[in-house]
Amino acid sequence: MRPDAQRPDQELTWSWGHRSRSALDRAKAMAPPPPLAASTPLLHGEFGSYPARGPRFALTLTPQALHIQRLRPKPEARPRGGLVPLAEVSGCCTLRSSSPSDPAAYLCIYTYPRGRRGGRRRAARTFRADGAATYEENRAEAQRWATALTCLLRGLPLPGDGEITPELLPRPPRLLLLINPFGGRGLAWQWCKNHVLPMISEAGLSFNLIQTERQNHARELVQGLRLSEWDGIVTVSGDGLLYEVLNGLLDRPDWEEAVKTPVGILPCGSGNALAGAVNQHGGFEPALGIDLLLNCSLLLCRGGGHPLDLLSVTLASGSRCFSFLAVAWGFVSDVDIQSERFRALGSARFTLGTMLGLATLHTYRGRLSYLPATVESASPTPAQGLPRAKSELTLAPAPAPPVAHSPLHRSVSDLPLPLPQPALTSPSSPEPLPILSVNGGGLELAGDWGGAGDAPLSPDPLVPSPPGSPKTALLSPITEGAPEMPTSSGLPPPTPDAPAAISTGGPPDHLLPPLGTPLPPGWVTLEGDFVLMLAISPSHLGADMVAAPHARFDDGLVHLCWVRSGISRAALLRVFLAMERGSQFSLGCPQLGYAAARAFRLEPLTPRGVLTVDGELVEYGPLQAQVHPGLGTLLTGPPGRPGREP
Repeated sequence: MRPDAQRPDQELTWSWGHRSRSALDRAKAMAPPPPLAASTPLLHGEFGSYPARGPRFALTLTPQALHIQRLRPKPEARPRGGLVPLAEVSGCCTLRSSSPSDPAAYLCIYTYPRGRRGGRRRAARTFRADGAATYEENRAEAQRWATALTCLLRGLPLPGDGEITPELLPRPPRLLLLINPFGGRGLAWQWCKNHVLPMISEAGLSFNLIQTERQNHARELVQGLRLSEWDGIVTVSGDGLLYEVLNGLLDRPDWEEAVKTPVGILPCGSGNALAGAVNQHGGFEPALGIDLLLNCSLLLCRGGGHPLDLLSVTLASGSRCFSFLAVAWGFVSDVDIQSERFRALGSARFTLGTMLGLATLHTYRGRLSYLPATVESASPTPAQGLPRAKSELTLAPAPAPPVAHSPLHRSVSDLPLPLPQPALTSPSSPEPLPILSVNGGGLELAGDWGGAGDAPLSPDPLVPSPPGSPKTALLSPITEGAPEMPTSSGLPPPTPDAPAAISTGGPPDHLLPPLGTPLPPGWVTLEGDFVLMLAISPSHLGADMVAAPHARFDDGLVHLCWVRSGISRAALLRVFLAMERGSQFSLGCPQLGYAAARAFRLEPLTPRGVLTVDGELVEYGPLQAQVHPGLGTLLTGPPGRPGREP
């Protein structure tokens, strides 16, 4: 089910498994299940371990965690690793022994706990359900636990007093993964194979993966998709690939439905701003690199969706594009574009670019006008060091090269490439690595467990396929060419050279007069020399740069930040260093300004400069934009407590 735009105070609006279509069913699906206390026991039982000679455990499942207590040979007074938060669990499966004489069934749980140094590492725990004399009874018990755990992970309600059976689970969610193999330092493909694919396979998600091969490839691709076959589109790259996807969805004749398709991001690029905001929304500590990727992958496995504000940007030529991140002019856009030549450094390119930008600091004359926000609750609070004002603030926050392409889109199942298994098993676990069925099939475990008399385990799926059905769900072929457009639309198919910025669909900008005409009453105008101007929607400007910590994905606001001329290089550097903690608002810098707005217009009065939208270079000249609240849907996972690791 795909949600319509919701109120800003609605935390979790959508989760894997909700398939309702009618308005009544949609309301029921979005309504959270009755709250349970975090410590309420849902299941309790005794299990053995694998191999069978290991200790025995008492397991207790609550809405927030799995509690593991060793019973034999000697109970632990202080069990180590005895509490497994569900926020660290990617998925589970049931297994059976290949030995016909073994009546036990097995429950395997995949976790990604944080190590002593903060990084995550995969660990698998396998428990032996052996309380009954027959395999069928033990299998029912293992599947009861696997079903309950999967429902909790995906936000699906459990029956109050009914029986927990695999029939509670819907079909596996289907994801389209789009990867830019040149993202970041060119490690995106390797990170995807080694980390993303194993985790989402453990979670039981069905997926196709396609490599993008040139600029605008993703934009053209989503224009031709049969979106009803997908539960989400996830980019495995930096912010640029998601920019293409969203603008491609809004370019379709059916953009009103298309833009509701949930989109997600798994950070494998150099600019991972939205992933940083998703990570914070999930309650995880700030992270970079693989740790940020694992955090966002864990959240994706949970499947929670949230309304996403989009910014409609009208450029000087009259063309329009849609932004989910930021419009930048001056120092920020200069660093973004000029650091492209350091892309091989990954996220360090921005650090180097900032140092070079400070050495050659420029000012730009311009005019900024904005329609102030009227939502008082969304204004920055005094605790964040921001004064509340409706005019200019004196203290406030600043906040892949084209390649030759083949005529066919290539999915993982089409590529004659092996998927080498990464060394993900923790030293304390004897679990073998999963052999991935990369187009939506289930897990297949293989390997020698090394124990005399302990036969290897094979998969025992929770929801078996109907008789005669293929193992992998067949989706319609993904082909390159003209998108699905009714002949009456009058819209030409996209061309390979179409600029990414231009969008022909999307809602009208009812708050904006035509560019170049006078603004209506109620707007505030600032004119002068600026070092930078930033219009940002989410909280983060980078994975570790919190430009607007009070921002939410669906607050209906664009957060305007600017720095006037006269600021010293040292003071500007302090502003950017403070962004790592989101504390730049309390620096007391007189050149720093902030305003929350619903729409804005920027008119550069300097003949030369750089303008970017979501990090993409756009034509230089006057532009204007307005917020469209909750226009998109972002896969965020369930909300956590920001700043506190689960």
